[in-house]
Amino acid sequence: MNRLWTVGTSNRTKEDFIHLLRAYEIQQVIDVRRFPKSERFPWFCREEMARWLPEAGIRYVWMGRELGGYRPGGYEAFSQTPEFQAAVDQLLEYAAQVPTAVVCAEKLPWRCHRLWIARAVEQRGWQVIHILDENRTWHPRDLTPPEDGSPWLFPSNDNKGP
Repeated sequence: MNRLWTVGTSNRTKEDFIHLLRAYEIQQVIDVRRFPKSERFPWFCREEMARWLPEAGIRYVWMGRELGGYRPGGYEAFSQTPEFQAAVDQLLEYAAQVPTAVVCAEKLPWRCHRLWIARAVEQRGWQVIHILDENRTWHPRDLTPPEDGSPWLFPSNDNKGP
């Protein structure tokens, strides 16, 4: 089964982010931030990531125009459009080549549009693993987070590798 990971940049350092990607053997990052800028964490600006990720041996692709958030009418409505479906197809063409993580700024996937991307990817028969940190991943049982805000967590060592 094909796998796709997701991860948030959050407030990590560049070094911690590279370490995290390497822990899951990620070789390619697909950035789905519509506005890939950060004054607080400038190393996560698109131009910077496009420089230092390849230096670390990780390919960087920006798909914020195609899959980024902040859509008129909301992301759920956008996820039903042919434009979204075509972008997911393009994403999976990239992801079929090497272990790939979809990246956005939000650490918690149940608070991010990555959840809608994950749903579309899973509907195409792929497994999606949401990386929280080096030792924790999350997979929604029904794509609805627990009411108390706590995630369902699974050991990451079962989710590494192809």
